[in-house]
Amino acid sequence: MNELCADIGYKSIFHAGEQLCGDHVEVVEKENDPDSAVIVLADGLGSGVKASILSTLTSRIISTMMAAGLSLEECVSTIAETLPVDKEREVAYSTFTVMHLLHNRTMELIQYDNPHVILIRDGANFEYPETEMLIGEKKIFKSVIRLQEDDLFIAMSDGCPHAGIGVGYNFGWKREDIIAFMEALAPVGYTAKTLSTILVDECFKLYGGEPGDDATACVVKIRRRTPVNMLFGPPSNPDDADRMMSLFFSRDGRHIICGGTTSSIAARWLHKPLRASLSFDSSGVPPTATIEGVDLVTEGVITVSKVLEFAKDYLQENSQYEIWSIRKDGASQICRMLFEEATDISFYVGRAVNPAHQNPDLPINFNIKMNLVKELSAALKEMGKRVTVNYF
Repeated sequence: MNELCADIGYKSIFHAGEQLCGDHVEVVEKENDPDSAVIVLADGLGSGVKASILSTLTSRIISTMMAAGLSLEECVSTIAETLPVDKEREVAYSTFTVMHLLHNRTMELIQYDNPHVILIRDGANFEYPETEMLIGEKKIFKSVIRLQEDDLFIAMSDGCPHAGIGVGYNFGWKREDIIAFMEALAPVGYTAKTLSTILVDECFKLYGGEPGDDATACVVKIRRRTPVNMLFGPPSNPDDADRMMSLFFSRDGRHIICGGTTSSIAARWLHKPLRASLSFDSSGVPPTATIEGVDLVTEGVITVSKVLEFAKDYLQENSQYEIWSIRKDGASQICRMLFEEATDISFYVGRAVNPAHQNPDLPINFNIKMNLVKELSAALKEMGKRVTVNYF
């Protein structure tokens, strides 16, 4: 397996007064090759419903066709023949940027009328070579770049460089200004999602809170694989406890244990004391504990429920980032490990029924626990993580 992987994140803001975004990002993994993917950022003509339809069609057609191995020429000609013609401007297209990841070793960029992708390498702007092509009277720029660890690719719709026109800047937020802004953020270690959020939030501020155009940023960050393992609940058969613990602790990477009974079993297996914390902050999340040899020990269902809440927000507005990124409660610490550090996540989930959860007065039951694992796994996969779930 290639040690490099791609962390992909994006965020959009709508044109003021519109209910739909005229930009669309589509990410499609290639079949039988999880290290290859097609990422398309499309910007539909105008804004609102029509632009949303144009950009969605464009991004989905291109990503699906390229993931299936069809040529760039076939993709572009299909777009030209498929999209409707705007009667006022007599154009039948949505602009697009394609970032084609090949085996996490090479990035192929295909750019048509969008602001050109910014590449931050070794903390500074990197001017990559471009080849100009003419396909169906459309001027396409193509680049092939060998990937390096910590490469940062930033694709944008034109709503980003247009930010601030007539408000903060006379001629918008120039490309060199955006480059300088992202160069300052690159060394901090933010995820692709956080970087795209920070960039688009800055555009929103420059528009004075009233965006004059849809604005989207899509960031691809190349990084090394980082495994994280999470143990949640005791096994249904107590005789399987040793096997469960052996598998869990044999895996490389960081180790998180959730649940009181589970952490007690782990402490006995490790022959280490379980020490509970007496501190309780205002977050409403139960206190953590410590076991030597374990990175994090937390309470179970309540804590994981909070993690799922943060995960759903992370995939949407990412508005709660400022909460979980700095707090020290168990849920926030899990979020930082799973959302920011991890690339590969292995869940070890016990199916034992907790007698304390069978009280009809409590809102917790076995099905809720299983659904938490299912929903959290789905959210993490949507973040681009490789997730495996092992049940005991």
